[in-house]
Amino acid sequence: MCGLAGLIDRQLDAATLRGVASRMADTLQHRGPDDGGVWSDPGQAVALSHRRLAILDLSPDGHQPMATADGGLVVVFNGEIYNWPELRAELESLGHAFRSRSDTEVLLLACRQWGVPAALRRLRGMFSFALWDARSRELWLARDRLGEKPLYWGRLDEAVVFASELKALRVHPRWRGGIDRGATALFLRHGYIPAPYTIHPGIAKLPPGTWLRFGPDGQEGPVPYWSAAEAAARGRSAPFSGSASEAADELERLLRAAVREQMVADVPLGAFLSGGIDSSTVVALMQAQSTRQVRTCTIGFGEPDFDETVHAAAVAQHLGTDHITLTATPADALAVIPRLPDLYDEPFADSSQIPTALVCAMARQHVTVALSGDGGDELFAGYVRYTTGTRIWSRAARLPRWLRRAIGTLIGAVPVRAWEAYDRILPTGHRQFGRKAQVAGSLLRADGIDDAYHAIVSNWLVPGLVLPGASEPPTALTRPGADWPTEPVARMQLFDQLTYLPDDILAKVDRAAMGVALETRVPMLDQRLVEFAWSLPERLLLQDGVGKLPLRAVLARHVPTGLTDRPKQGFAMPVGDWLRGPLRPWAEDLLAGLATDGLFDPAMIRSVWRQHLAGRQNHAYRLWPVLMFQAWRRRWMP
Repeated sequence: MCGLAGLIDRQLDAATLRGVASRMADTLQHRGPDDGGVWSDPGQAVALSHRRLAILDLSPDGHQPMATADGGLVVVFNGEIYNWPELRAELESLGHAFRSRSDTEVLLLACRQWGVPAALRRLRGMFSFALWDARSRELWLARDRLGEKPLYWGRLDEAVVFASELKALRVHPRWRGGIDRGATALFLRHGYIPAPYTIHPGIAKLPPGTWLRFGPDGQEGPVPYWSAAEAAARGRSAPFSGSASEAADELERLLRAAVREQMVADVPLGAFLSGGIDSSTVVALMQAQSTRQVRTCTIGFGEPDFDETVHAAAVAQHLGTDHITLTATPADALAVIPRLPDLYDEPFADSSQIPTALVCAMARQHVTVALSGDGGDELFAGYVRYTTGTRIWSRAARLPRWLRRAIGTLIGAVPVRAWEAYDRILPTGHRQFGRKAQVAGSLLRADGIDDAYHAIVSNWLVPGLVLPGASEPPTALTRPGADWPTEPVARMQLFDQLTYLPDDILAKVDRAAMGVALETRVPMLDQRLVEFAWSLPERLLLQDGVGKLPLRAVLARHVPTGLTDRPKQGFAMPVGDWLRGPLRPWAEDLLAGLATDGLFDPAMIRSVWRQHLAGRQNHAYRLWPVLMFQAWRRRWMP
């Protein structure tokens, strides 16, 4: 896990070219505190730079940028290639000699042997890289299948720039910045900016599973070498035909193999453990294959509605892990919040970014690599919206369209505070009734499952209310493929795998972890597991509103069901209450700038803020994106 950067720029002299590349890497030192390097070819106006977090082959032999013996290929690489031992053996049988034990050299020689597109199809891992081919004078950029590792790129006049994080691109002397209003509208809706967009005009995220080439003949790409949509189509064309027990057997075999591969490291290794289905399964398979106690970490807030530490401790005790618990306070959150704009580089508003940053910092005190259970919900239909949303929609779709829309409009007209009166009498897992009533009204007004899902995942259902005149650019949610699944649950899963998973979940963890030089690995996102999951019929994934049936079956073989069988809680924090309390001064300070910034409608946001402070409504899901945008803007766009 590292940070990479570079550029092609014929307007810079040799010294400036190398100096810019070096300063770009300096901004990424948190991603790689162990080593750094720069390579340049002034004749071709290209430079690559790198910061290293040493995980495999801790010796200087793993230094990057790394070149082939003849200097024909040079690479900077971020991530891990998990099947590097078998690829190395194959390359050795073809006559290649290795100078190190690093997976970087395996990547380099794989590209030499098979070419970049063919090599990418052979790699199994999480990665982004930039490779310069001196013979063909081509620069290649590539990103892993699911988007675990980031890669930004763009053009500044005739220059091509790229890096693991946006902050590195800002070093370039012709950086212009600016705010993309369309991307901002997407951010208000989702709380993140979906690829390929970024907050800055002219700068893009390289989409997962794609490569991009710059050569003498111009730019080619981004070109996909793998896609979740194609994996879904293949899996559904040849569905798994076995029983539920056989599905659990195959899942355990694949997940056990993925966990085993991802436990390989030359540095201390552990795992995040929430006590839920996904992380408990990963930790159980880690401990089953380890000769020593696995180090596990969890975080809580001392409030029952948001605290999973008791459940995690019970699972850890059963499995026999070396477990560490951190209880966070509002003061801890306050200490993290000023760092968020630096961690995320562009507006990002998943409030679980705070506990994620805290638990990563805690884990880094004990390990350098941590495995997580991310991906289980998207692969095995674990989110409540897959069941509740489809249930509401399937019933609503039976009504005449005019009646359905009329009922939805009526629900939408009822003030949220009227619905939220029910919160005082409902169980904890069913609260935020007003928000759910609003979503239900949007579902009833929807024209189809895509429209319904879009409403479910939106913070601001109409971003134009607070961002006047902005137009949202198209995304996978608004322009789905013609061959995508038609069944609601599978369609929602695919939407999430293409957007929410890479651009929210994985981005959140990558930035929080790399901010403290912690490498995170995600066994659930092994390519073989993803493709197997797509072959499972819905009957094997969920029944009677309960999802993740194969994962539950695997976990039950290692942990008593009573320790993990509870309503899904999520990695949340009481942000609504904290905004009324210890975070209020911080929020008020940011909102004070709305009147002069000239981007948002301050009257609309102020109205929402007053309603939230009065306790009549919980608008945290709307306010957090606005506050995160303002905090980012203050840091990067003064």
